[in-house]
Amino acid sequence: MSRDVSPEQLPELYRQIFEVDKRGAQILEDLVRRYSKPAVVEGGIDAVIKTYHRMGEHEVVQHIIRMINRANSVPDTQENEP
Repeated sequence: MSRDVSPEQLPELYRQIFEVDKRGAQILEDLVRRYSKPAVVEGGIDAVIKTYHRMGEHEVVQHIIRMINRANSVPDTQENEP
């Protein structure tokens, strides 16, 4: 991470990139479409593994959204987030 941005400034940077900048908003929409998929319910252990993989992908998208929300002063409902 660049030394120019403090942890306190990071949420605003996410907001500027993924909400204010129309290109970033389009990228975020694409990320949500690609990586926010439902759990796999059929297929035994393979379904569990695929679901965990999807959850990991989805968590990255959710982190971006939480940072944007933080910049917009939306209360954080995720207790495990640093």
